[in-house]
Amino acid sequence: MPETTTGPSTTAWWRTASIYQIYVRSFADANGDGIGDLAGIRSRLPYLRDLGVDALWLTPWYVSPMADAGYDVADYCDIDPVFGDLGGAEALIEAVHEHGLRIIVDIVPNHCSDRHPWFQAALAAGAGSPERGRFWFVEGRGEGGDLPPNDWQAYFGGPAWTRITESDGSPGPWYLHMFTPEQPDLNWEDPGTLAAFEEILRFWLDRGVDGFRIDVAHGLMKKHGLPDVGPVPIPDDLPYQDRPEVHDVYRAWRRVTDSYAGERVMVGEIWLPTPEQYTRYLRPDELHSAFNFEFLCSAWEPAAIRDVIDYTLASHASVGAPPTWVLSNHDTIRHVTRYGREDTSFDMGHKRHDDPSDLALGTRRARAAALLSLALPGGVYVYQGDELGLAEVVDIPVDRIQDPTWERSGHTDRGRDGCRVPLPWSGDAPPFGFSGAHPQAEPWLPQPARWKQSTVAAQSEDSASTLNLYRDALALRRKLISQLPAAVTWIDAGADVLAFSRSDAFTCMVNFSDVPIALPGGYRLLASSDDTAGGGVLAPNAAVWLGADS
Repeated sequence: MPETTTGPSTTAWWRTASIYQIYVRSFADANGDGIGDLAGIRSRLPYLRDLGVDALWLTPWYVSPMADAGYDVADYCDIDPVFGDLGGAEALIEAVHEHGLRIIVDIVPNHCSDRHPWFQAALAAGAGSPERGRFWFVEGRGEGGDLPPNDWQAYFGGPAWTRITESDGSPGPWYLHMFTPEQPDLNWEDPGTLAAFEEILRFWLDRGVDGFRIDVAHGLMKKHGLPDVGPVPIPDDLPYQDRPEVHDVYRAWRRVTDSYAGERVMVGEIWLPTPEQYTRYLRPDELHSAFNFEFLCSAWEPAAIRDVIDYTLASHASVGAPPTWVLSNHDTIRHVTRYGREDTSFDMGHKRHDDPSDLALGTRRARAAALLSLALPGGVYVYQGDELGLAEVVDIPVDRIQDPTWERSGHTDRGRDGCRVPLPWSGDAPPFGFSGAHPQAEPWLPQPARWKQSTVAAQSEDSASTLNLYRDALALRRKLISQLPAAVTWIDAGADVLAFSRSDAFTCMVNFSDVPIALPGGYRLLASSDDTAGGGVLAPNAAVWLGADS
């Protein structure tokens, strides 16, 4: 008998939505300064509508010194001038809705910028003040407090503590920053922090946003006493993440979003080692959904992928939450490149930028992965450029790298700029239409000349392009797949093939092998990742959608 795994059954928009991630700096530039902006996004809304997605997620657009590409926020209720202004944001929200789309904006609650008025007031107020209570100011260890308060290391490399100098010139306490020193961690034990962020949520909800993507959602609370991690960290019990008290924050936030009409949602960025930890955030009174990083990180192997699908569906069903399926985002190496490597998995801590990649093979696998992810029950995310089949740009000159990971790692980790290069829209040479009416503009990161074959314009004219594969698949997903029962029924098609049905009318098959396989009879071809499909054969490293033969 086929094996069946069940998933969510309710049909709120966010349970089945296809959501397109816009990395604002790199999507479209309207004013010719080489940096993407809100007016550029607005000009490309017809493209996104016609692509067939349901909602947009925008990376931070707030006022920021840009020490970490906007994830160091200096004002949560205003727009950075490089992107536009508050009026432009309100106009964009309205235009998104006019195009039949929804909009989710990033919120960054774990830390703010060291330029934020909260932190500047804390520096000025002195020891023991309420202003300093909003952050983690702690006396150092050792003689004269010269050593950091504990052994925590920042995610971007180096110690997670920086010592301040007081206004009188004397050495002061250390402050915690789990990312860069320009991003001091907020103290969520301070009651004023929760109240402030509830006001921020309402500020944007009042302007019509449909939800929030929550950065580092698992990291807000720290273990009491800030103990050392120790020489052998325990992955599922780290003192700076996934503390039980964090769930009270999201219950409070959920009460805020539930008070607004229109099914406003919260999506968590949650990197945790076990499904049990992860799904606690998805209980009915907390977050609506979260990113499935286990799926993103999985090797392109049938057994590994099936295992991830099975325990994703089972763990989400236990709390009534919809699963999500993610192949790439602004923090990861693009999956075209990953899937062309000998080791196709992804590890955030060991990015392996220099591993060779067979991009032709990676492209075939990425096209198959697109059909696989779009066929599964739940929501799906498309990172800008996925639909163009873009590969990681691995040869950005070192003098152009902007990701703080490069400096913080002592030039051992090139960081995330390779997946953030501005999109190619049209033309035969950079900036490939990225800056619209300003063809001489230089993009903030250099685009490779080889992208002339990958532009939106070029692919729109090619019926076999990755762009048209996504357009056709997203249209079918909206019309057919999102309406199907959420149960996944596995079909035994051999060790190198993943095959499942969602009903008698829909089957997905993925051939992970290097040889073609025969397709079953009695079906009609709905979609194929391989442009040579036909003759009853599924090509190597390809996927198909099959419908009942009427």
